[in-house]
Order: sequence, then structure tokens, then C-alpha cells
Amino acid sequence: MLKPLIRLVKSLKFHVTASVVIGLAAVLLFVLLFNDVKQETYELSPFEIAPSTIRSLKTVEDTEKTEEERERVADEQPPVYQFNEEIATNRQSIAKSLFEDILKVKKTKLAKEEDASPADLKRAVSEMKEKQKELQEKEPDFHLEDSVLENLLLEDEAVLMTMHDELEGILSSELSKPFKAKDLSAVQYDAERKLRMSQGIPEKQIQAMIQLVRPLIIPTETVNEELTEQRVKQARESIEPTRILQGQVLVREGQVIDKETYRQLQLTGLLTNQTSAKPIAGLICFLLLLSGLIYGYFMTLAEDSAVRKKFLIIFYAVLFLTVIMMKLTGILEKEFDVQVAFIFPAAMAPLLVKLLTNDRLAFLSLIVTAALSGLILQEGVASIMQMEVVLYFLLSGVTALLALGDSGRRTAILRTSLATAGVNVLYIAFYLLMTQSAYTLSEIAFYAVAAVSSAILSAALTIGLLPFFESVFNVVSDMRLIELSNPNHPLLKKVLTETPGTYHHSVMVANLADAACEAIGANGLLARVGSYYHDIGKTVRPMYFIENQHGVNPHDQLTPEESRDIIIAHAADGADILLAHKMPSHIIDIARQHHGTSFLKFFFYKAKELGPGVREDDFRYKGPKPQTKEIAVISIADSCEAAVRSMKDPTPEKISALVEAIVKDKVNDGQFDECDLSMKEIRKVEQVICETLNGIFHSRIEYPK
Repeated sequence: MLKPLIRLVKSLKFHVTASVVIGLAAVLLFVLLFNDVKQETYELSPFEIAPSTIRSLKTVEDTEKTEEERERVADEQPPVYQFNEEIATNRQSIAKSLFEDILKVKKTKLAKEEDASPADLKRAVSEMKEKQKELQEKEPDFHLEDSVLENLLLEDEAVLMTMHDELEGILSSELSKPFKAKDLSAVQYDAERKLRMSQGIPEKQIQAMIQLVRPLIIPTETVNEELTEQRVKQARESIEPTRILQGQVLVREGQVIDKETYRQLQLTGLLTNQTSAKPIAGLICFLLLLSGLIYGYFMTLAEDSAVRKKFLIIFYAVLFLTVIMMKLTGILEKEFDVQVAFIFPAAMAPLLVKLLTNDRLAFLSLIVTAALSGLILQEGVASIMQMEVVLYFLLSGVTALLALGDSGRRTAILRTSLATAGVNVLYIAFYLLMTQSAYTLSEIAFYAVAAVSSAILSAALTIGLLPFFESVFNVVSDMRLIELSNPNHPLLKKVLTETPGTYHHSVMVANLADAACEAIGANGLLARVGSYYHDIGKTVRPMYFIENQHGVNPHDQLTPEESRDIIIAHAADGADILLAHKMPSHIIDIARQHHGTSFLKFFFYKAKELGPGVREDDFRYKGPKPQTKEIAVISIADSCEAAVRSMKDPTPEKISALVEAIVKDKVNDGQFDECDLSMKEIRKVEQVICETLNGIFHSRIEYPK
């Protein structure tokens, strides 16, 4: 299924391929993640039995409850009372003004009390009442009956003065102390008692004075509206908003949904008629962000278009494999009360991507898979993401990548799992301690086992899935190459035992090719391992190749055409042997292409001496020409090593001239026309091969016998 897709992708330009693949991947991810972000809702009505335990998926403020609580607190606040010292003075002034009016009216209207006629007394009372109108407007309770006014007007002036002094003293005494409205009756009663006990007030005037003193005594502590309002405001503001917390149980399974519970379900948006499009829009924004990040990375990648396309497909293949595994884990998690996400192989995706592509893309895959884990592996009450899972993925993946380093051996991956397990256990300890919840011994044991299992599964799945990805995507990983470089490999042992000269030659070519590839940024490990196997075809007829001969040359007994066929056949024979042993296609291509369509000059000219009708094309390798930088470098290294080995007394100058001539001949022959090796890189390869050959074939001191 994937191979036709890969062929289609190869035919498109990279920016088109990237746009299409990333766009389709975003749509598929949206489909896979839709249920993870879609808010679960319930079709319920008041007084219905809850079908399951329902928790709030978010933290929201219960404004109605908050306002009720604030109103309750505001109503409980007592008013702020303030003592007014001026009340005593003001009430004394009223009493003084009254007596002054009485004395004034008495002098003008009743010159002689004993001769006052009823008409004069009536006029005097009327004038007093007129004078009291303004006071009564301000003091509605201050009202003296006509009989009281008559008694006061008919009283002796000296007695009136004494009565005023007594009244002023009582007012000063009673109003100089703070009291509230609730204590008014008690204070008025105390004032009446003092009036009755006074020696300066005639008995007949006691009732008049009592009627006078009552309205003059008012509460000295009054409510300060401003301070009271401030106290109420502060009390209201001190009440924290009532919230329905994320994860809070709103109703348990089997309980009746009363009106209050139904209101809370409405408030948290858990009813079917309250489905929101916000999470879907948020998911779209999230996927656009990730897709933009991935697109930007691949557009800045230094590799050529074909490599970038392959990396892009590998990246998404690993990503979707990881997402599907997460979805399965998420389904399993619903059946347990513990965080099953911690058992997931968090480091698998970055390890696979690193071994199949490069470090930078591995870190990008780590970021993307960690972000997606927060959405997929959440417990259902996380407001946005399960951040403890995201952090777990990040720490586990980073540890695995750093621990693996540049090694690609299986043993290194297994060692990596130990470091990852250690970090996972430390993180789990942090998680359990920070949650401040009580965990049983079995739960703690589960989390510890999950942390270790996650690391082991990451390594095991990486090792197990790597051959599948290598086969499908035609990728040879460093781990696979290192395994193939083992001298105990059956094919290398075959070369060593059957063609020891070829084996030594292959090792020398490997050293040259590795150094040259590293110098131009090509895959040195691939070049080294490919060099070990590039002449495996010589094991079919080992003695027909000069490095394996011991004095006798079988070609002396053959025609040039027969010799030609044997020499040319070793490339195809080698490819067939490697193919039969299911070797990676990269290694097979090196065996088939390392001679390209090179010209066998020696046998051509030998045949030409025997007959003039010889065609040059008949003495060329079948090809194809080198298709990659690594094969082109191996081609140069192969020819240079063989040529320098045959030199007598090699010197740096001779080696340099020979290497330059070989490279020039291959360039002129068009052997590098089908690979992306630039002239600058060819010169660098030439320089490195010369330096390496000078180190190998340096002059030696002749030791005395």
C-alpha cells in the first residue's frame, strides 16, 4: 500500500509533496483527535436518575451562588455607629431658645402674670406656637400642648431660669454619653427621674418639663451611611467567587438530578443542547500550528528533494503509528483508575525517527508526539491537555535521544532504555509526591513498573519495527550498517576465507571511502560498509582477480573476450549474491554500480591486437553509473587503491599524480553524470584520498639485519 504512494510522491516537486502530505495528514489527525477534544454531553432533565457519575470538565464560576453568598454576608454586616458630640450642644441650644422665647413673650404680652387676662394669655400662647413652627419643621416630635405653654408663661421669671438651668444640666449629662436608638427610652426615663428629683422645679411644672425633655433627648450614636456602605462593600469583596472545579463530581450514578444539580450541569455545558464549537476550532488551530512547524522544518532541510520526501513520509508513518497506539492506550485507560499513559513507550517515536533520518527530525517528532499525547491520553477532566503526560513524553524522549548519541547498535539502544527507565522513575516519583494524594502500595508499584516498562517497550519496539521501516522505505539505518560491518557476518567471512586479497583490498577501500565521504558530508558509515561488500562477486571466481593470485594468472590461457566477461561479471554476481542474502538495497547498489560503465582498457587493447574489428562498448561494465555520492566515492577509492598498490616506490607526488589522473579519467568518461557530486566535492575527495594513501603507503625505515 505504501510503495505506490512513495512512487507518486517521488514524481512531484518537494513543496507540492510537502503541502499535500502535510495537509492530508492534518485532516486525518483531525478525524483521529475529534473525539478526544469533543466535549461529552448528556441528554438529561430535572428529577431524572443520573445514568453515570458526571464530573465537570472545566472550572467555571457559579455566579448565582457567588451573589447569594455575597448578599448573605452583606446582610450580616452591622451598621457603623458614630458618636456625635455636637448633639448635646445643639439640644441645649434648642432648650435655651425655647426659654428665651417664653421670657420674651412673657415680657411683651404678660407684663403682670397676676393681672393677665385669658385673652392676653391666649395671644401669648399663639405667639409661642408661631415661634415654634420653624423648630417643629425640623423636629416633628417637638410639640408642646397649650396647657404646658400656659403654665410656663405664667411661671415666675426666676423659676423659669432655674428650670432652664436644670434642663440644660440634665441634657448635658444625658447627651454627653453615647447611646443608640434602642437605648432612647432608658435615657429618657433617666432624664424624667432626674427632673422629678430636682429641687429647683416646681411640682406643677414637672409634667411640662417632662414633655419638654423627651423630644430634646435623641440618640447620640447615629449610623454613618458612608462607613456602613464601605463595610458592606468590603465584606462583599472578601467573598471569593464560588467555582465548580474541573473534575468535581456533579452527580453520582443513580442519584436524582435535582434543580440545583441540573443548573450546575447547564452552567458547565454538559447538556446536549449546549454543544460548543470552541474545542473543534481549537483543535484546528492546534493542527495548523503543528503542520506549519513541520512544513517550515522540511523546507529548511539541507538534504536533496528525494531525501526530504523520504524523510517526510517516514516522519508521518512513525507519527501515525504512535497516534494509533495512543488511541488504543486511551481506550484501555478508561477501564482503570490509574494513569495508564505512563506505560506507553514514550521514547519509541523519536528513537525510530533518529535511526531512520537524523537528530533534528527526531527532536521534532518528540515535540509533536508529546503535544498529541496530552490530547489523546488525558483522563477526561483536563481543561486543555494532560500536562503531566506531555512532560513525561518530553523527558523520556530527550533522555533516550541523548543517551543513544551517534551509536546505532542494538546494545546501545538497550543501554538507552536503562537511562530512560531511570528518568521515568524519577519523574513518576515527582508526580506522585506533587499530587499530594494518598496512594496504595499496589498503585505505587504499578507506576514504578509502568515507568520501567515504558523504557523497555520503547527500546524493544524500536528494534522490532526498524527492519520493517528499512524494508518499506528502503532505508538502511546506522544500527543495520554496524551489524553488517561485523567481521563475523557470513558474507564477510566468505570474502576473507575465499578471497583474502580481495578482503584486504576492500578494507583499504573502506578506509578511503569513509574518510572521503565524511569530508563532503556524505554517509561515511554507509560507504565503509558498502566497501566491505562491493567485491563480493569475486568469490565466484576468486583466482581470476590479481589480488588473489599466487604467481599463476589464469587470464593468460583465456581470450580477451573471456577475460572481459569474467571481470565484468563480478559486479552483477556480487549484486546477485547480496540480493540472495536479503541485504539492504543500498549495499546491493554499491556492488552493482561501483564500476559504473567503466572501460576495460587492458583487455580491449589486447583484443584489438588480435583483430581490428573490436568495439569499445563491448569492453565496458554494464552499469548503471553511480547514482549516489557514496557509490561515486567508492568508485574513486577502489580504482585509486588498486592502482597505488601496484606502484613501485610510491611517493606523495606519484600518488597525487596517479589519483588526479584516475579522477580526471572518470570525469571525462562521464561516470559521475548521474549522481549529484559537484566538482568542488570531487576535488575534496581527491585531496582526502591522497592524504589517506600517503599515510598507508608511507616510506619505511630499512632495519639492519
